[in-house]
Amino acid sequence: MAAASLPLLHYREQPIFTSRAHVFQIDPATKKNWVPAGKQALAVSYFYDGTRNSYRIISVDGTKVIINSTVTPNMTFTKTSQKFGQWADSRANTVFGLGFSSEQQLTKFAEKFQEVKEAAKLARDRSQEKTETSSNHSRESSHETPSSPQASSVNGTDDEKATRPPPIESLLKNENDRIKLVSTQGPAAAKKWEQELQTLGENNARLSIALQESTNNVEHWKKQLLLCKEEGEKLRQKMMELEAQCADFNLEKERNTRLTRTVKQLETDIHEKEQELERLREEAQVIPQLLAECEALRERLQAAENSNKELENKANSLKTNVEESRQKQNDLKKELTAFLEVLDGKIDELHGFRQGLAKLGMDN
Repeated sequence: MAAASLPLLHYREQPIFTSRAHVFQIDPATKKNWVPAGKQALAVSYFYDGTRNSYRIISVDGTKVIINSTVTPNMTFTKTSQKFGQWADSRANTVFGLGFSSEQQLTKFAEKFQEVKEAAKLARDRSQEKTETSSNHSRESSHETPSSPQASSVNGTDDEKATRPPPIESLLKNENDRIKLVSTQGPAAAKKWEQELQTLGENNARLSIALQESTNNVEHWKKQLLLCKEEGEKLRQKMMELEAQCADFNLEKERNTRLTRTVKQLETDIHEKEQELERLREEAQVIPQLLAECEALRERLQAAENSNKELENKANSLKTNVEESRQKQNDLKKELTAFLEVLDGKIDELHGFRQGLAKLGMDN
């Protein structure tokens, strides 16, 4: 896993490329699953050290270092999908993975990785050539004993070891060894010893001055580092404030969006109400005509009711007349029946009278 403190960015290191991506590291237990290194996309930058001629990939989340990987010629960046790529760092004993928001960002990062890798390879080749040339020259010009190898920095490479100047203590030891070697050659080299001693004194003076300047520079850059850390903390606080303001702005924006939708809905309702009101106004213009028609219908209905009453009265009168006519007809029927009965009796009497007359005529 990455270290828990900020990497030491020397004043000579400059960012040459920056992109944003979600950072992952391989699970050290399974060596298969990806473990997210942060909750959000982080800035991933390439840094170039002009003095050491080296490159590093660095990503920081607040005060926590997520990636601190020195690019070497043996590294390979592999695209595993359209938006995801990975590379292995043997020094950190892990595999880093980056998830980008677009395929274009992944392509740019991979191209920059290849470019940095080629530059690191070229720097290593040049450093090896310089080392071989310096070694040959040293063997030819003097019999100096080889200085002990120096420990590399936390993020240094083998190439950086070859190009980094030896410490002052090592130079002093080498000069002293040379003086001892010369002193064993006898009195004949006394003059040469004096010259060597004078040169050594001058070198020691220059080296002491250089050591003092280096110490002063270290203190100066320590102060600069503290100032940078304080400025970074201020910037981080400012970013947190800006993020809070952005959150408030997003809430206000959502509220404004809801209000805008509400206003549009109200405008639509008002438009519908206005159309309905216009329709009612048009209908209101027809109301007087409808009232006139209703009044005419009412008068006609009243006249019809009056006529109906007259017809009812006439019907009642006709009914009474019919009843009276029926009564008279019944009386007439009764009188006619009595008359017919009397007539029948008279006819019978007449018939008997005729028969009597007929008998009388036959007797005569």
